[in-house]
Amino acid sequence: MTEQLPALQILITMMAAPLCVLVRNARVSWAIALLANAFACWVAWQLLQQVQTTGVIRYALGGWAAPSGIEYYIDTMNAAVLLLVSGISTLSLLYAYKSVSKAVPMAKHYLFYSAWLLCVTGLMGIVITGDAFNVFVFLEVSSLATYMLISFGDDRRALTASFRYLVLGSVGASFILIGIGFLYAATGSLNMVDLAERIPDSESQRAVLVAFSFITIGVLIKAAVFPLHAWLPNAYTFAPIAVTAFLAGTATKVSLYVLLRFFFSIFGEAYSFGQLFLNTVLLPAAIAGFVLMSLVAIFQTDLRRMLAYSSVAQIGYIVAGFALASQAGLTAGIVHIVNHAMVKTALFMAVGCIIYRVGHAHRPSLDSLFKHMPFTCVAFIISGLGLIGVPLTVGFVSKFTLIGAAMERGWWILAGLVLISSLMAVVYVGRVVEVMLFRQSRQSGPESSGLSEAPVTMLIPMYVLVAMGLYFGINGSQTLSVAGEAARQLLGGF
Repeated sequence: MTEQLPALQILITMMAAPLCVLVRNARVSWAIALLANAFACWVAWQLLQQVQTTGVIRYALGGWAAPSGIEYYIDTMNAAVLLLVSGISTLSLLYAYKSVSKAVPMAKHYLFYSAWLLCVTGLMGIVITGDAFNVFVFLEVSSLATYMLISFGDDRRALTASFRYLVLGSVGASFILIGIGFLYAATGSLNMVDLAERIPDSESQRAVLVAFSFITIGVLIKAAVFPLHAWLPNAYTFAPIAVTAFLAGTATKVSLYVLLRFFFSIFGEAYSFGQLFLNTVLLPAAIAGFVLMSLVAIFQTDLRRMLAYSSVAQIGYIVAGFALASQAGLTAGIVHIVNHAMVKTALFMAVGCIIYRVGHAHRPSLDSLFKHMPFTCVAFIISGLGLIGVPLTVGFVSKFTLIGAAMERGWWILAGLVLISSLMAVVYVGRVVEVMLFRQSRQSGPESSGLSEAPVTMLIPMYVLVAMGLYFGINGSQTLSVAGEAARQLLGGF
């Protein structure tokens, strides 16, 4: 069975999706989805352990050897991302049991969980495949399911947000497909390892350059890198909050993984950042993203929209680390993928608890919320400190590593701007905390006193992420060692 783990990683969730449709029962569908995701998480953990022990895994699908056949390629980088995606999905599904009941009609729950499973399958497929065309195939599977998940929101604007994402997501996917097509025309291969070997010797270097350009734009759209982030704020704001928590921790992170895989493993660091100066595109976009989007987040009154713009800013930190094109920079970017996923998923879960009890996430109306929902508020505060980058939180580990990488390259301005944007995070997180803790309630009696804490099934997964954020903030060496090994492998190519 150990030899078949790469196939089982995708197969279980893919088979569970139609099973949810067949049973057509809300609770059974949820149980199937949860068990399938928990199994996928276990498989991802086993693969990570195996990769760290024995090295890279290359699994020939159907017994057809690469490059003629399709293979799954697993190294430290994608094994860690597989564990992140399946783990966040499992916790979000546990959280969804109660939260989804208020947003999605019970009669449609089986469709909701089926779409969720397809989304997870697509995301994990993007990460595990070693075939460039299959990246596009799995990208479309996850994207179509994501559009459906967003449209389940109880606000009518969820449909508009879903349609907007559909249009922009289709543009991004089309650019990626065109780029992959040019790569195939230039090299005659779709296997990633084979592409990396053939691209330098290709006689059609102009086709390679065109492929590079198309893939760059497509991936930046899917990853919501500023200024190509227009689909993200509304999608995060109007989707069911469990979906938002799940997507915030996984979807953009997988797209950032694709960016790493193409530009460091396939095209190579020397070509991407040496010949074509990709950092001259990525670095200005990253800096503008984490400065301007942090500024925009300050003026948001809806907590979901505030955290959505904050996500674009955090993506900027990750891309800035990639743009350094050094082992320290890559390590900072990779570790922030993991750390931000934990922090932002926990924050959206906290907002979901507030919406579940209060009915909205309008910041000025959350007076003295701590008195009625202390566990939710504590989780929000701790995760908010992680978002800022306070010591003993995972955010500090990421930002300290990024600042160190920038100073190592002599990019002092970048280090200063990271600190300035972190101070902006103090403002928008601090304003929420001030309202929750210190502002006197303007409501009297029954309405405010009738509030109570969120259900336990929503608190448990949230606090698991909060605890993980504190643990890996104190013991940052564990995530940094995995990220450092992944960075070393990426810089070394396949």
